[in-house]
Amino acid sequence: MRLSKRIATLHDGGSDGWDVFYRARKMKAAGEPVIELTIGEHDIGTAPDILDAMHRSARSGHTGYAEVPGIPALRDKVAERTQARTGVATTRDNVVITAGGQAGLFATHLACCDPGDRALFIDPHYVTYPGTIRSGGAVPVAVQARPENGFQPLARDIEAVAGGARSLLINTPNNPAGVVYSRDTLNGIAGVVEAHDMWLISDEVYDSQVWRGDHLSPRALPGMEDRTLVIGSMSKSHAMTGSRLGWIIGPREAIAHFDDLSTNTNYGVAGFIQDAALYALNQGREAEDAVAAPFRRRRDKALNILAGQNAVKAVHPDGAMYVLLDIRATGLSGEGFANALLDARRIAVMPGESFGRAAAGHVRVAMTVADDLFCEALETLVAFAGELARDNMANAG
Repeated sequence: MRLSKRIATLHDGGSDGWDVFYRARKMKAAGEPVIELTIGEHDIGTAPDILDAMHRSARSGHTGYAEVPGIPALRDKVAERTQARTGVATTRDNVVITAGGQAGLFATHLACCDPGDRALFIDPHYVTYPGTIRSGGAVPVAVQARPENGFQPLARDIEAVAGGARSLLINTPNNPAGVVYSRDTLNGIAGVVEAHDMWLISDEVYDSQVWRGDHLSPRALPGMEDRTLVIGSMSKSHAMTGSRLGWIIGPREAIAHFDDLSTNTNYGVAGFIQDAALYALNQGREAEDAVAAPFRRRRDKALNILAGQNAVKAVHPDGAMYVLLDIRATGLSGEGFANALLDARRIAVMPGESFGRAAAGHVRVAMTVADDLFCEALETLVAFAGELARDNMANAG
């Protein structure tokens, strides 16, 4: 039987970007000692008190159908958090709860784009972005944010492909680059979005992981409140990745339609998960800072390890739980280097090419193992890259 073109072409006939990860997992399953620095999965796990709150809620009976847009108390809390951090007036009517940030990305593109519409996104990008756009029937169009510009997207590059587009998806703090978009960058983006009457979809799931500078939500810029849809999540801020609890924040009229969409998709998020999320958010910013602390610490250690050598150059990590490394001095592609590193040193990292063309010649390192193991792995990576770079120079000479 024939499947729909929508399903069959999610990855446009190419790789989904996870080949090295899958290979590393098979090696570990076979008993090989692989250090995984691939996916953004916290090594600390969800806090026990959050799990206790989840258990209490389930045991008390909140296991039936929950309110589809989200329980009012949780929507109120998300609105309160958003208003406090952005200064934009936000109420529960601006919030719909989703089954994780990924469900929010799918819903926003389904809502903003009709089949065949062009939907822009910034490259480098999280690996699901093109497939998510295709799954809604839209046509993904990449806009490269180049390494020579610090992976900050330029308004003129967006403008060059904006004609007729219905939406633009951005991600700041950025995965994989670790870049926090500047106010100038966001003002430029806002200008193009307004000029072409597009929706701006802003993935801000790493808003609690900012190491240098400040995170600015584009929804807070003049004229952008009514055309911006913000994606948030408990996954990164509270290490609740498996709980699948996220949200969309946007204009009241749009959010009412997302309520209808949720009714016809996952029919809400489990009540005991929502209660646990409400408990977690009620612990305040200190709890989020505690979850972020290991990544801040490892980021500083990474910069110290990378100092004083030239084989590997770091894209300065200003946010998120990753370090993007330029390994072009080795003469290998990101994919080639990642596979060679896995084979020779049993360390798994993600190829830059997994995240689009702009990150070619780079690898993404997730700071998601204990400090000593992370430092050991990064030191090994740097030494391995140094050997390859010396061989590359000798061959070139």
